[in-house]
Amino acid sequence: MESFERFNGRRSGEGKAVAILSHGFGTDQTAWNTLRPWFEARFDVISFDLAGCGPKGAQTYDFERHGSLFGYADDLLDILDELDVHNCTYIGHSMSGMIGAAAAVARPELFERLVIIGASPRYLDDAGYTGGFKPQDLEQLFESMRANYQAWIAGFAPMVVGVDDSAVVADFSNTLFQMRPDIALNTSRTIFTSDLRSLAARVSTPVHLIQTAHDIAVPVAVGEWLANAIDGATLDVIDASGHLPHMTAPDDVVDILERRLGGTAL
Repeated sequence: MESFERFNGRRSGEGKAVAILSHGFGTDQTAWNTLRPWFEARFDVISFDLAGCGPKGAQTYDFERHGSLFGYADDLLDILDELDVHNCTYIGHSMSGMIGAAAAVARPELFERLVIIGASPRYLDDAGYTGGFKPQDLEQLFESMRANYQAWIAGFAPMVVGVDDSAVVADFSNTLFQMRPDIALNTSRTIFTSDLRSLAARVSTPVHLIQTAHDIAVPVAVGEWLANAIDGATLDVIDASGHLPHMTAPDDVVDILERRLGGTAL
């Protein structure tokens, strides 16, 4: 089976320029439902479910390949090659932000620009670097997932959504429940123990960073670090809370997209 079909690919939109929408951990491509009409009016829009996510998640996940974010980047490049995409605007949320950065370093000619929402190259604190987490925080997270995945979701989903939005909490919970628990645990380990800081300086593609002012997963300091590490990157901080601004503050995200991408879609 070809990669695009295997990863539940969807293509729509009225534009000629290609936009890739790639979601973050715990969601699937439906996370873009609110913003998708904005993109469809301007772009040829391509989306898919990351390995381990969506209705086919258990079939697409490979514990070895996807034990590194570079495996997901290879999936992305496979899809671009299969669809004969030679240039795109890539929009990646959370883990997909760094997946896109890795793919753009490997094949820069394929990417016109990257829009990275709420992404982090390293979640653990380090000397001179604030990632937001300490090793014991992550061990507690992993143990909670192992002990009772359903109970973990009940606490994790509203905390990550970060605002009183029952519909988004329900949507996020549902896509988390859809993930097989062992895959969700391994994916979270891959994300939270990764360190892609050395990749940032190698990104030559124009980058627009977006994040909220209050994000339990990614402190503003991380966005500032990325903006400094990636040559020419812009950073827009939304005066809002939560890790899913494309779902909870879509109007604010659209305002930024209009400003940063408005003149690029054809």
